[in-house]
Amino acid sequence: MSKGFTLWFTGMSGAGKSTLSEPIAERLRAAGHKVEILDGDVVRTHLSKGLSFSKEDRDINVRRIGFVSKLLARNGVVAVTAAISPYREVRDEVRQTITEDGAGFVEVYVHCPVEVLAERDVKGLYKKALAGEITSFTGVSDPYEAPVNPEVVVDSSKDSVADSVDKILEKLRTLGYLAAEKAA
Repeated sequence: MSKGFTLWFTGMSGAGKSTLSEPIAERLRAAGHKVEILDGDVVRTHLSKGLSFSKEDRDINVRRIGFVSKLLARNGVVAVTAAISPYREVRDEVRQTITEDGAGFVEVYVHCPVEVLAERDVKGLYKKALAGEITSFTGVSDPYEAPVNPEVVVDSSKDSVADSVDKILEKLRTLGYLAAEKAA
């Protein structure tokens, strides 16, 4: 059985966490790994239904995602999470919980400036939040605490999806989670 680990994507809404998680999962599966994606929106619908967007409930949601990630990783599955997870303290707590069992944890910070996120936002949520029409919106009227030492940083306002995926996979190789690719 291959060794499981958690690949934790964090970043603001619309930064590209889910967009990157799909091709990463495909490439990991092609390399022989069992992979499950824990997308924040899907988890909120099925595992965390009824939680609000208060700090306490956001922390509960992140801990739930972390718990499932830990179970998957210790059973040889790569848990790819794509969740805003706005608070550094809870992300660090989840990292510690997952790694105390010997499973790996790789944090990927998907950075994107608010101005770019607002331009991309087809639902207009950033514009409403910036205008004060939505309260408690992460990165605008509620905090987003960027990671201090993530294993990987990608900037979705500058880096293509393909370049970001390659950067993340190269880091996984460097950390020993993926075998080096053989030259053709």
